[in-house]
Amino acid sequence: MMSKVLLSFSRLRVLVVLLMSSLGAIGSAQAQMDHSSQMKSAAPIKVSSVCQGYGLDCANAATPFLLSDGKLLLAWTANGVVSVGQFSDFGKTLRSTVKIAEHGKSLDTGADARPQIVSDKQGNVFLAYSFFKDSNWNAQINTARSADGGSTFSTPASLVQDGSSQRFPSLLIRSDSSIFITWIDKRLVAIAKQGGAKRLGGSIAYSFSSDGGKTFQTEQFANESSCECCRIGVSLDPKNQPVIVYRAIFPGGIRDQASQVISAKGAEPIRRVADDDWKTDACPHHGPSIAVSGSGKFHVAWYTQGNKRSGVFYASSSNQGLSYSKPDRIGTEGANVSRPHLLALGQQLWLAWKEFDGAQSLVYIKQSDDDGKTWGTPQMISKTNGYSDHPLLVNQGDTVFLSWLTRADGYQLIKVTQK
Repeated sequence: MMSKVLLSFSRLRVLVVLLMSSLGAIGSAQAQMDHSSQMKSAAPIKVSSVCQGYGLDCANAATPFLLSDGKLLLAWTANGVVSVGQFSDFGKTLRSTVKIAEHGKSLDTGADARPQIVSDKQGNVFLAYSFFKDSNWNAQINTARSADGGSTFSTPASLVQDGSSQRFPSLLIRSDSSIFITWIDKRLVAIAKQGGAKRLGGSIAYSFSSDGGKTFQTEQFANESSCECCRIGVSLDPKNQPVIVYRAIFPGGIRDQASQVISAKGAEPIRRVADDDWKTDACPHHGPSIAVSGSGKFHVAWYTQGNKRSGVFYASSSNQGLSYSKPDRIGTEGANVSRPHLLALGQQLWLAWKEFDGAQSLVYIKQSDDDGKTWGTPQMISKTNGYSDHPLLVNQGDTVFLSWLTRADGYQLIKVTQK
């Protein structure tokens, strides 16, 4: 009886923390930004207070991809519909919208679920998203392709032939235009269930495509035991190898962060980012972020409610994850911090995160010019009342932008760096 009570309390604790980080989704007001010389914003696209359509004004999640000519591809989900828009002038003008698919209430729109989009130098665009096949949260990842820069797309089709459950795809486009995709896969859970056994969580699966997403190699497992409901962070190292970070399940049901390099030989050893000692069977819906700098240094940011530390933290590794630095807290202790995101360009790093002050959601950014050894003072770059998506960092060359979708103040692509 006592173990059941403790388990219920653990789940309640996670739900309360996640609820508090989402309370910024209530109400509406005009956003205010830091108008310093280093931070400029394109005119925000306003969001309607009554959202009944599938346009960007009703979106719950939006994922950007910037092209070399300044065109922005934006994939979003709204009211069960997946769409892709093309913007000119770094997000200032919406030129066209393509409706990719409509799944209604079965579309996966959880806190860590979002459509993924990448494009190669030839103008081929690849999109991935997931939707639920049944009432037991079993999902399917669909993909669609465009050969004309995102003006038209192929009919969405399943990524894999396996009939169990696949969710939370993450994408990378490599310098040779090949595509890397990784996701949470539950086929091992399904197999165990068929044999009368119980298996926790899911697995981290991945695959590559060398033909723009028309075909993929046979999927492989990087880790057979992971959390089933947290997004996977992805980045490329200087050797063009994907590096992933995710919430793994360690012995004893501990759900802490792990990183792995995916080399030409396959998935390399699982490396633990930090010993947070978070023992829970609940779903945090709060995945990590990773950026690999020009020196090959891994930079990781994550959320935890572990017995040894609680909050949002950052750590780095100079030996491909074999060991990590002591975790540093992101934001002020006791503040409601969430959704960290990292970006690296050479030796420069940017770290963005969201805070809720009881009335508004605020996005902060801090920068390091020496590969994470020291960091500048955090700056508040934008804030809003009401619902807001995760803050995401993207770049076009050496120019860094914050991509942020808000319900009250619209989608914003905010310039973070000077030319």
